[in-house]
Amino acid sequence: MRSGSNTRRAIVATAGVAVTALTLSACGGGTSGGASGDSGGSGGALTIGTTDRITAIDPAGSYDNGSFAVENQVFPFLMNTPLGSPEVKPDIAESASFTAPTEYSVKLKPGLKFANGHDLTSSDVKFTFDRQLKINDPNGPASLLYNLASTDAPDPTTVVFHLKSANDQVFPQILSSPVGPIVDEQVFSATALTPDDEIVKANAFAGQYSLTHYDKNSLLSYKAFSGYKGILGAPKTSSVNVKYYTDASNLKLDVQEGNVDVAFRSLSATDIADLRTNNKVKVVDGPGGEIRYIVFNFDSQPFGAKATGADPKKALAVRQAVADLIDRKKIADQVYKGTYTPLYSYVADGLTGATQSLKTLYGNGNGGPDASKAKETLAAAGVTTPVTLSLQYTTDHYGPSSGDEYALIKDQLEGSGLFKVNLQSTEYVQYSKDRVADVYPAYQLGWFPDYSDADNYLTPFFLTKNFLSNHYVDQTVNDLILKQAVTADKAARTKLIEQIQDLEAKDLSTVPYLQGAQVAVVGKTVQGTKDTLDPSFKFRYGALSKG
Repeated sequence: MRSGSNTRRAIVATAGVAVTALTLSACGGGTSGGASGDSGGSGGALTIGTTDRITAIDPAGSYDNGSFAVENQVFPFLMNTPLGSPEVKPDIAESASFTAPTEYSVKLKPGLKFANGHDLTSSDVKFTFDRQLKINDPNGPASLLYNLASTDAPDPTTVVFHLKSANDQVFPQILSSPVGPIVDEQVFSATALTPDDEIVKANAFAGQYSLTHYDKNSLLSYKAFSGYKGILGAPKTSSVNVKYYTDASNLKLDVQEGNVDVAFRSLSATDIADLRTNNKVKVVDGPGGEIRYIVFNFDSQPFGAKATGADPKKALAVRQAVADLIDRKKIADQVYKGTYTPLYSYVADGLTGATQSLKTLYGNGNGGPDASKAKETLAAAGVTTPVTLSLQYTTDHYGPSSGDEYALIKDQLEGSGLFKVNLQSTEYVQYSKDRVADVYPAYQLGWFPDYSDADNYLTPFFLTKNFLSNHYVDQTVNDLILKQAVTADKAARTKLIEQIQDLEAKDLSTVPYLQGAQVAVVGKTVQGTKDTLDPSFKFRYGALSKG
């Protein structure tokens, strides 16, 4: 969701994606957390259903789709994307521009306030970014601020970001990403995460909506905030309720029966196909950008740096053999009925700089698996087979088909006779803690882009200090990522992005294998879904209304 507009590219819509469904219905919400002025449309309350889980609503402590879905509604941003566009523009800022090669200056709109009445000034902005870097939570988005040296607030409406490297092509987009929500310095801790209930009780919001009821991962109620002065304007619906489901089949039932107005993330591919034939609902498709991949922990994977018999050559051979054996098309067709498509590199297909670096290097050289090649790779490295591989996936974050997806991956690896897979699953709230604590040698992740630029598929994963925390280090890759981010020439930057993918394909820090698009299922009278299923990949409740 970021970078200079000259480098942003809308992602081409591809066939399908892990799906989210939202449904509308008038479900009353409780009240708590203080008054937040009312604004926006006067239509009936919308009810949205989702299986996404919230980790935390403190922007410093979460970097997942379920948490950002909340933060995106209730916190303001300096830069944001207008509906229907991936191009960032000032949000609560009046202006934003480079005033020097390493200085990005922002002028806030006058008279900004949080819903609790506290003034929103440049001091809050400086506090926001200082605390992101200070806290640097392993499940937070602080890694996106790799180029930020310091932040100044010379007067109440001026903010100056001092950058480490000049000519940053992506910093404006970073300000619109999950690291960018502006928080109230009178409510949030400067050195530790602030509990969700404290944030809600303090009504520390200044986005399109405030939260009036917060029952985590059960029911959230939103009310339009009249003090929001950003680019998105007043929401079309003043009251929104979000209901959280543990079972996607119940979400499907509720959306088709009209108990929810919108179902967004995540219904099974089979359920989506069935709902396309249901004349009570509409299935709305949006641009693609989500990817699925397996992460390897370079310390604990077989032959990893802290594993028994540590050997980097053998560890690489294990990763290469996995890449040789995965049948992407079979996973896409059998599990996802074509709602996902095979992915052969790290940058989502359709973005400038995307390659298919993995396609020729692994498997049969044409995208298919090759067991004999995997066998040769392991033998050449001196690896005794079958290799025992512990592989983890999460049951409640990437849709109801994750179990089938990883059962098939297990079958593909074990069917070669080269692996013995110990497949385990964990609920996401615990999963997000375990994966950064070296609990999982190899594990499932999905990525929902923060901004539609190739940088967002490289920076969070492959810098030395990265979001994956998987102990992967390649100084050449690290330096090239930093270089592409400050290369203004489009052609030169594209070549760097391609080079990074080629190097990553040899290192295999992760093995990407699927790409999908956005899908929502809505009631017949729901309007505005296409507006918010846009290339910014931010699902804004304020765009939705019920006829």
